[in-house]
Amino acid sequence: MSATDAQTGLQIRVDHVAIRGVVSAVPQQTCTNQDFADRFDTQVIDEITKMTGVECRHIAGPNQTTADLAEAAASRLLSQLAWAAESVDAVIFVSQTPDFRLPATACTLQHRLGLSKNCAALDVNLGCSGYVYGLWLASRLIDGLAVKRVLLLAGDTSSKLVNKEDRATALLFGDAGTATALEYNEQAQPAYYVIGTDGGGARHLMVPRSPVRAEQQEDVRLSQLNPDYLYMDGAQVFNFTISSVPALVRQLLSFSGQTLESTEHFLFHQANAFMLRHIAKKLKIPADQFSLNLQRFGNTSSASIPLLLTDISRQTALRERVVMAGFGVGYSWAAVSCDLSLLQVTDLIEVES
Repeated sequence: MSATDAQTGLQIRVDHVAIRGVVSAVPQQTCTNQDFADRFDTQVIDEITKMTGVECRHIAGPNQTTADLAEAAASRLLSQLAWAAESVDAVIFVSQTPDFRLPATACTLQHRLGLSKNCAALDVNLGCSGYVYGLWLASRLIDGLAVKRVLLLAGDTSSKLVNKEDRATALLFGDAGTATALEYNEQAQPAYYVIGTDGGGARHLMVPRSPVRAEQQEDVRLSQLNPDYLYMDGAQVFNFTISSVPALVRQLLSFSGQTLESTEHFLFHQANAFMLRHIAKKLKIPADQFSLNLQRFGNTSSASIPLLLTDISRQTALRERVVMAGFGVGYSWAAVSCDLSLLQVTDLIEVES
């Protein structure tokens, strides 16, 4: 592995890691934009729908958590791969909606999935960029020969953080949990990562309430909001994404030695349809190499990239080199160019509330 500082982030190469399977799980319960007609007038709903592209989303039940969805996805994945539970050496849970403040949800999932007590387990508190970060962490464990098999669980139930009266967020977010299986393989092609952070943008997308830090009043906007709900400054997040993601993707292609033509598909975090189409146009990505599914699932935070992958795979299997890019809350961003030729399983399931 090599790493160097670069314009938009750290460049990292990882060898000998195969992505073997990806399963996504969404709640059965759905919510359409028309379900908000009692809160917002038709014109407001139409404007938000046109901008975001979201028409429907899957919503977790009152007693259904991200861990529940991730467990269902992981159980299906282990079964379809015929991986014995005790063969998993590490489990990483990436989410900003864990079951508890402590212990780590990864620990409880280790037990629920029947994984070995020799299994390492850790949580990663990241959202939009979290899936690619998780792939990097899991891959680095494997490339470093510390472990042979890792289960990466990524997802969020952001609907539980949303103020239903807030037009900026109420019609945007959906819920999902995912599981990805990675293992050591001598024949696996290298994966190339670019990862970066700008914590100066943290205040533009956050849930302000903290159990350990006194509430901050420096930001007037935050002081006037309910600190238990997700706050998003849409204009600031939009500007950050439009300015940073094209540069991120260009740097990744240069670092990996790939081109638009040599990349089978681009899987971007499903944040906003207008924004993503603008980015694709700016990068000159052909229409058949770029997909959206947030019209049916909304913004599912750390689950959006694997959810898009499994959704696409129901029609066309992805088995070559792809680019995955996540960006948002933090501000945090991460992109990877990786080969999917050793991918064996993709699936998308619904889970009862």
